[in-house]
Amino acid sequence: MIKRKISIFLISVIVAAAYCYIKAEPGTELFGYTIKSSDMEQIQQGISEKIMRFHVVANSDSARDQELKLKVKEAVVSYISPVLKESEDINRSKEILAEKQEEILAVAQQVIRDNGFDYPVTVGFEHTYFPTKSYGSYTFPPGEYEAFMIRIGKSQGKNWWCVLYPPLCFIDISHGVVDRECGTQLEEILTTEEFSAVSGENIGFRFKYLTFLNDIFGL
Repeated sequence: MIKRKISIFLISVIVAAAYCYIKAEPGTELFGYTIKSSDMEQIQQGISEKIMRFHVVANSDSARDQELKLKVKEAVVSYISPVLKESEDINRSKEILAEKQEEILAVAQQVIRDNGFDYPVTVGFEHTYFPTKSYGSYTFPPGEYEAFMIRIGKSQGKNWWCVLYPPLCFIDISHGVVDRECGTQLEEILTTEEFSAVSGENIGFRFKYLTFLNDIFGL
């Protein structure tokens, strides 16, 4: 019984350490060990080459500006979803967004005017650093990503975001779960290791990268 309790305790500690490691930024000290960034950076870089993020940044964090951000998001997603939903690869998605950039800008401007604001708005692709972000049941590691950005006014408020390719933006995640079809698409474009990193479905995979546990627990 004592051995069983000890085993359960050690497993719990290891799982907790793994979770902290996965969520931590590179360079964070965990149990006296500085997390190496190379493993997760490699995975993140692979993911970033295969997905397209979409962010709408509010003018500020005021209630009215945040509400406007969501209205802009809803209008733009409604506009682009019919054409992007059928895109078969990330390059075609980028081409479509580039082709429709002026129309997307016009949609955003119209929503802003209709709600009584005169904020300027910009639309376009950006390479930007993002912290760890979750979308539905998937968590994307921190790092540089290319994103299609809509910036409203001073763009100093919280942003709304989703994944445009594969088209995770076009589903309801009100219950925090991405539907099976979109999850399958994500799994198909990522490597096994990359998908495991974002989905959390394979904890065993993650331990492969947690070399610091050897030092901490003598594994």
